[in-house]
Amino acid sequence: MFDLGIVIVNWNTRDYLNRCLETIFSSRGTVTYRVVVVDNGSTDGSIEMVTEQWPKVTLISGHGNVGYSAGNNVGLQALGYADAGETISPAVPRYALLLNPDTELPPLALQMMVDYMDANPQVGVAGPKLVLPDGSLDLACRRSLPTVEVSFWRLIGFSKLFPHSRRFARYNLTFLDEDEIAEVGSVVGAFMMVRREAIHQVGLLDEAFFMYGEDLDWCKRISEAGWKVMYYPRVRVLHVKRAASRQSQRARFEFVRAFLIFYNKHYRSQTPWLSNLAVLAGIGLWGGPRLWPEIIKPANSSC
Repeated sequence: MFDLGIVIVNWNTRDYLNRCLETIFSSRGTVTYRVVVVDNGSTDGSIEMVTEQWPKVTLISGHGNVGYSAGNNVGLQALGYADAGETISPAVPRYALLLNPDTELPPLALQMMVDYMDANPQVGVAGPKLVLPDGSLDLACRRSLPTVEVSFWRLIGFSKLFPHSRRFARYNLTFLDEDEIAEVGSVVGAFMMVRREAIHQVGLLDEAFFMYGEDLDWCKRISEAGWKVMYYPRVRVLHVKRAASRQSQRARFEFVRAFLIFYNKHYRSQTPWLSNLAVLAGIGLWGGPRLWPEIIKPANSSC
């Protein structure tokens, strides 16, 4: 049995992916792992690069661009992880790691993260400190959940105006020391380590999210099942960020759509009608006419 099953969803980020794989296979320690690359229809030579240079990697391709959530689920299923209620084999890796191809791991990152999870059996999800190429913190690596109130302060700019406020700055938790271990609402899917038993309990990613929001949703479901979601900054990982999404015209639309899906799934039914109307109007203005049909008639979530 492997300690770790690593899933990387790739879309036209060949050079970043190559560097990411170099850092994975340069890892030090005793952690055993298996790497699955799910290619979502790349046309930049990514498939050929993985085939020629990384024979130890399991490559899955040919299904087109099914999105981030579905792509990760393809990889997770290849590793043996199953939806809630389905039988799980003891041969499935003890932890799953969702990893973006535009990340670079220091040599001891995998060992330290697995050691942390082993030492803290109540933790269902953990993520490291992600830093951008300029050395600054990737704010998405530790977040609270985007409730109506938290999102409101974010959208009107109060979170930036008052970054040290425990009321206004909850979206990215900027009032916390970035080197402080903390229980959070969510870590980011660019590097998200998840305990096998937590996946078995809540199931795989919700494929209603094409890209964005699926990590928030997974963390919320896992937290509601009784597990802790932890930010662990003693491990520091480089994240170039949006290496694939910056190429996609669809990315901005899906970012707003993810807000709508998350709100509909977790908060709409408990939001007073007037506040609900305001939220939907705001999302509608933000997302534009293309999103209006889903506001009027929400799509069913898969989880």
